[in-house]
Amino acid sequence: MDKPRWGIAHIYASYNNIIITLTDLTGAETIAKCSGGMVVKAARDEASPYAAMKVGERIAEIAKEKGITNIHIKVRGPGGNGPKSPGPGAQAAIRSLARAGLRIGRIEDVTPIPHDGCRPKGGKRGRRV
Repeated sequence: MDKPRWGIAHIYASYNNIIITLTDLTGAETIAKCSGGMVVKAARDEASPYAAMKVGERIAEIAKEKGITNIHIKVRGPGGNGPKSPGPGAQAAIRSLARAGLRIGRIEDVTPIPHDGCRPKGGKRGRRV
């Protein structure tokens, strides 16, 4: 068998959408990209695990066409001064990539964390519910 070809799947999972971008190992060359809005009709379903699963399947299909067999995964939530945790679709996206037959190398969280940058929204006393 020939040498395995590697790629990186960048998964951005917010509470409103999910975007998966497949790049080469340097991260400079984009091989494929797909988002929740491309696979479901209703806007409210863009971040759902179902949409994430469909996006993962589509990315895996393109990856195999291009000859990529193994992937590293970088998961990212909104971050900054927004929510630090990735949305509901992150788990489902990883699972669908694995199920589609791509070998997974390492899974890494790359959510940006502020080093005292912008002031969070919500006013002086925070968001009062």
